[in-house]
Amino acid sequence: MDNSDAAPSDEKWIADLTADGPDGDAALRRLHELLLRASRHQVYRLRGMLPHAGTEELTDLAMQAADEATVSVLRRLDTFEGRSRFSTWAYKFAVYQAGVEVRKQAWRHKEISLSDSVDLVGMVDHSASPSELAEATELARAVENAIQTALTPHQRRIAIALVVEEVPIDVLADRLGTTRNALYKTLHDARRRLRAALADCGHLDAITDRSTA
Repeated sequence: MDNSDAAPSDEKWIADLTADGPDGDAALRRLHELLLRASRHQVYRLRGMLPHAGTEELTDLAMQAADEATVSVLRRLDTFEGRSRFSTWAYKFAVYQAGVEVRKQAWRHKEISLSDSVDLVGMVDHSASPSELAEATELARAVENAIQTALTPHQRRIAIALVVEEVPIDVLADRLGTTRNALYKTLHDARRRLRAALADCGHLDAITDRSTA
């Protein structure tokens, strides 16, 4: 029987988590305990996003995150490459999932309008100097125009929601029944179109289209 004070090696983690019987069950419990500690730490670190949440609600969120993270780790065991310790690699799943759960909870009662237009001129800092104000207003109008003319309706709604309204991408993906990757692709394409449009009207230097842009 292993010394409970000794951390399992990466090889033992993988071997036990893919085993049947008592060894597999014990490894699964160890994994869940590890991820629960990680998710609890992250939930409490982000508790400022949930000012009215009590201890029970925060504990429930941490448990949900640990459950989801455990499933994610088990599903991706074959992707572990040993670049870090297994426990460190697995820990990140719980930290990420805890952030997702907290953000979802924080936005639970907030409406996401998916607006097709945005007033950037109204967001300009009017405390700036007259010359800076004029320059910022001109750029804001140019960006507004590029958003309306260079983007598709879908790209406009996604870009405004994520960039202007600052809706968390996992929350938006959940509301729209899509994936983070799909939204990242839409936002990436929208940014490329906006940069090109702003370059065409003289507000940005000509941009070389690179696949890594």
